[in-house]
Amino acid sequence: MTIVEVHDARKTYRRWRKPSKIALSGLDLRIGAGGVHGFLGPNGSGKTTMLRCLLGLGRADSGDLRIFDQPVPDRLPHVIGDVGCLLESPAFFPNFSGRLNLSLLARTQGLPSTRVDEMLDVVGLRDAATDRVKGYSLGMRQRLGIAAAMLKQPRLLILDEPSNGLDPAGMKEVRDLLRTLGDSGTTVLLSSHLLSEVQQVCDEVSIVSHGKLVTAGRVTDVLKAHATHAFRLGIADPSGAVTTLIQCGFAAVDLGDAGVLVRDVSDGAAINEVLARAGRYLSWLTPEAVDLEQVFLQLTDDGTAA
Repeated sequence: MTIVEVHDARKTYRRWRKPSKIALSGLDLRIGAGGVHGFLGPNGSGKTTMLRCLLGLGRADSGDLRIFDQPVPDRLPHVIGDVGCLLESPAFFPNFSGRLNLSLLARTQGLPSTRVDEMLDVVGLRDAATDRVKGYSLGMRQRLGIAAAMLKQPRLLILDEPSNGLDPAGMKEVRDLLRTLGDSGTTVLLSSHLLSEVQQVCDEVSIVSHGKLVTAGRVTDVLKAHATHAFRLGIADPSGAVTTLIQCGFAAVDLGDAGVLVRDVSDGAAINEVLARAGRYLSWLTPEAVDLEQVFLQLTDDGTAA
């Protein structure tokens, strides 16, 4: 089942006495049901504009945008009850407790008070429920924000930078929570510039640049498709090994602090064979793993994720 589907979305911002800015240039996006889907792009790639258009906070100039197969924003009132979102930093009454803040939100949405304690349990804030929010850590406030977005049991949860500004412990708290939500059947659409976090928590990823989709798919498949086909090796005489490899036709060979790196080669056995014939024997040989940050830099023109 498709939860979010976008086809050929276009959006141009016309600015007074400045050139128009194209935010979306035929963007396509598809999010299936369940799991955590990462939505990545450099600053100015159109990512935030896309989220705002989906949530009715902006309107695309053209294109077909759908949530639960309903066109938005025209039919957004019919599906918004199944959508939760947390954009930017959550705002709460600092002198109220976490439970009171959620209770007020639940009351405005006509939800039973039992949902408050359920969500406090889900985000791990039951023990701090009666504490004032002004005493919460940044990670606790982010988790309270996610609890607020989850009060109405949305089938789709849209989060924009939920780990922004968190320390490592806070990042892990949010990461574990998102993984739990995704595994429970909630579809989580996660926008983040923390690529290592996205790689750890997301099942699928979409990367956009200049208002267009540049790649999408399961994280493992995206990494595999952009593998560097490189090996790093350790050897007693690294300089001699570099010379031998270049003489034998290995063109992309570098020597660094982390050992010898041989690129554009798919068979590590060939490296071992060439060196062994020259009387040079490896201490270790390992494939150079590609990560999401490397793929991101390959596919986008500027290396600043947002």
